Amino acid sequence: MAIWNDPQPTGFGAAPRLDAQLGGATLDAGLRKYMLSIYNYMASGVLLSGIVALLFAQSGFAAQVFVTPLRWLIILAPLGFVFAMSAGMGRMQTSTLKACFWGFAVAMGLSMASIFLVYTGASIAMTFFSTAGAFAGLSLVGYTTKKNLSGMGSFLIMGLFGLIIASLIGMFFQVPGLAFAISVLGVLIFAGLTAYDTQQLKMSYVQVAGTPYAEKVAIMGALTLYLDFINMFQFLLSFLGDRR
Repeated sequence: MAIWNDPQPTGFGAAPRLDAQLGGATLDAGLRKYMLSIYNYMASGVLLSGIVALLFAQSGFAAQVFVTPLRWLIILAPLGFVFAMSAGMGRMQTSTLKACFWGFAVAMGLSMASIFLVYTGASIAMTFFSTAGAFAGLSLVGYTTKKNLSGMGSFLIMGLFGLIIASLIGMFFQVPGLAFAISVLGVLIFAGLTAYDTQQLKMSYVQVAGTPYAEKVAIMGALTLYLDFINMFQFLLSFLGDRR
């Protein structure tokens, strides 16, 4: 289960505040276009991952591969893309970063094919659409709220580290109720991160608008929201999904 998050780009330096240079209408139009590009990348990535996961599962190869050590390569490949994109964003061309994002989506699809081997198709679809609705609502909250969510973000990041530690403990020790508690906490943490990350991406527009980095930041923003969505989906599926 992927529980990585926040490959946020940093280190660009603050650009002059555009709200002091542009009219409100121009700024609003630019911001809407910027956020729409993030959501388009994110939604396309999720769709690509879903198609790859379904086709890989139906091909029969997934059932054969996931019982061999090769499964670890498939499971860890998306993490490699995340690290590469986060570390190399400043040096990569925009086209290279974009190719890495699509490569990540394909690798994530291969990794997620295992859910079709464990859960029924109907429960996967139900959980997916439930997650999509929750994600849309939470992202809207993050976009429209006037409250600064930075304090909540720090708390959620600490919770994420605790979630990773609990997951590692659950891999080696059988603790009654731990798996259910991890799933519930995972849903709550990534729900909060969805709102927080959306607000952070909205705020980043003022710094990157009109710079060569704008599309790169949009791609990395899409990766961040993709991870929020997919983690929330997987945690929900772990206690809502019907096993085969």
